Amino acid sequence: MTRPRPRPLRADAQRNRQRVLEVAEAVFADEGLDVPIDEIARRAGLGVGTLYRHFPTKEALFSAIVVGRVERATGHARALAATPPDDPGAGFFGFLSYLLDQGAAKKDFVDALAGAGVDLVRSTAAARRGFRAALAKLLARAQAAAAVRDDVTVEDIVALVVGLFAAIERHAGARSARDRLFAIVCHGLRPPP
Repeated sequence: MTRPRPRPLRADAQRNRQRVLEVAEAVFADEGLDVPIDEIARRAGLGVGTLYRHFPTKEALFSAIVVGRVERATGHARALAATPPDDPGAGFFGFLSYLLDQGAAKKDFVDALAGAGVDLVRSTAAARRGFRAALAKLLARAQAAAAVRDDVTVEDIVALVVGLFAAIERHAGARSARDRLFAIVCHGLRPPP
């Protein structure tokens, strides 16, 4: 039995959904995941029923925020991969820098995620697959241009970025530490002379 496709949201419902996501992302970033969902609705200027129609649980709301963030990063990677390959190495390393900037600004989400017991593995699977595919294209272009070592994989890149987040956090997010650690990682990714 096939399921009927969900109807597209009306324009006002789409605006309400987007408003909830924007407010929730800001509130969670500033105050963590402990903020009651009713408070998010209040700050968004919407009724609790409106919020619950779009996001039946706080986990569903948080998942939508994370999926949106991954999809934005994926779109950025795809745009870079679609540009003429004048300097694929610069595009690849620029994307890594973009990821660090985005992750550093949202690091509280990673910490809250671990402490709140929210399981995002299933709900973000499609977004993560798209992200990895886009990253693979950037990596392949950079490797073909001899800007990145041939033995580096997408999994290596993801592990390095996650490790950089942790290392930068240990330095209290200092920009100088971020820049120095990022330079070390980039140096290690480049082929030997």
